[in-house]
Amino acid sequence: MTTSIPPRDIGNIVHSNDNVSNHDFKHTYTKVDGITLHHVHCGEGSPVLLLPGWPQTWYVWRHVMRALAKVGYRAIAVDLRGLGQSSRPTTGYDTGRVAADLHHLMRKLGHEHYPVIGHDVGMWIGYALASDHPEVVERLAILEAFIPGLARSPEIFLPQSQNVFMWHFMFNQLADLPELLIQGRERAYLSWMFDQWAYKRDRVAVETYIESYSSPGALRGGFAHYRAIPETSAQNERRAKTKLRMPVLALGAEHATADMPLTIMEPVANDLRGAILPGCGHFVPEEDPDALLAHVLPFLRGAS
Repeated sequence: MTTSIPPRDIGNIVHSNDNVSNHDFKHTYTKVDGITLHHVHCGEGSPVLLLPGWPQTWYVWRHVMRALAKVGYRAIAVDLRGLGQSSRPTTGYDTGRVAADLHHLMRKLGHEHYPVIGHDVGMWIGYALASDHPEVVERLAILEAFIPGLARSPEIFLPQSQNVFMWHFMFNQLADLPELLIQGRERAYLSWMFDQWAYKRDRVAVETYIESYSSPGALRGGFAHYRAIPETSAQNERRAKTKLRMPVLALGAEHATADMPLTIMEPVANDLRGAILPGCGHFVPEEDPDALLAHVLPFLRGAS
């Protein structure tokens, strides 16, 4: 069942200084395999599926969505299970299960073939979706993440400059302790993340994400993706035995993962290209959407 309703509490989500009109976005809630997925649409035309990461929501894609809509695409940004306004079940956070959510959602929406763009945890899910359902993913663009099971596991003793980006992989997997330490202190925890990972922090909608992850169950829903890493890693070891055949674009940011996305994907993609976005931190779709679109738009149009 798909239900379209006006954006609820949109005044708390869209900030005036983002220059984003509430009317640009259509918020929809769809039942998929016993959960409800919140997805946001912008524009008409060929569909493009956009997957956010942690600790963000669909809103990370707002500028990219409007740009895609202006050139004839239907941008569809989804809150993954556990994130944003989607359901927060207690199980089912391995990338195979989350990718199946999206596969079933897009079929319900009538889209049999489409490109996928994933950021951060959305990169994990994008890879799983392309590997598990190669018949539907036409092109895959992924940015700014390490993929469990493809990348080498983080070492315990790393220089501080690298630990800034890696330590949370272990912390977020712990049972109960992260919620115990962070609940009521969401602002301090998430602000530290955005302070450390962003290069152009003023462009990131930090208050929006703090509000989202301060709601009941939101921390657990986000951490659940990390707690499923052992299962996801095992799945990816199996997926890596068959290379992706669709075109793949792997992007990193100068002040974050740099060439790591491209390096990770080299062994598992037949048709791969990539780049490092200069002057940008981890939150690429917000920090520099123009630089991102300069690579993504030609890629979607089939340019080599």
